[in-house]
Amino acid sequence: MQVSKLTDQELIMCYLNGEEKAFEVLLNRHKNKIYTSIYLFTKDRSLADDIFQEVFIRIIDTLRKGKYNHEGKFLQWAMRISYNLCVDYFRRGKRRPIVSPSDDFDIFDVLKQPELNAEEAIMRSQTHDKVRQLVDHLPEEQREVVILRHYADMSFKEIAGLTQVSINTALGRMRYALINIRKMVEEKQIVLQ
Repeated sequence: MQVSKLTDQELIMCYLNGEEKAFEVLLNRHKNKIYTSIYLFTKDRSLADDIFQEVFIRIIDTLRKGKYNHEGKFLQWAMRISYNLCVDYFRRGKRRPIVSPSDDFDIFDVLKQPELNAEEAIMRSQTHDKVRQLVDHLPEEQREVVILRHYADMSFKEIAGLTQVSINTALGRMRYALINIRKMVEEKQIVLQ
């Protein structure tokens, strides 16, 4: 049986039966999405690394204690853990994350993109920078929905569950985020290619 072709639930069962490789496959399958969402909230590589490790320590503890019951929804469960750890960190420190690129990490390095010629690559990079700056200026609730929807690729139902609001509230926050981004584009006369 090829471990890499197993479902998340099957990998969890294999891991609980002593097959360590199964957890490695599960981690590798979801690490980019989970780490990216953490980094976008923290904007600090070492803090993101710490929170990422804490997420998987909690996952392992929960699995070993036999308390995992999110059958078929491992990624959503792991994302909820990472989100809660990020929120806890910022509540304790009363800091607000800002989404902007750094020398160490750029979300677009993780995302798969078709090969571009040099001019297209420069234009896309400039557009991404402009969009990140606009997202930075959104109110916290709107910024959060944009990050979870577009960078963590979560559905509005998942976002609603994670942020503990109704689906309509999550949709409304996205709507207002887009309205606010359009206003900023118009006010600052920004050209997005």
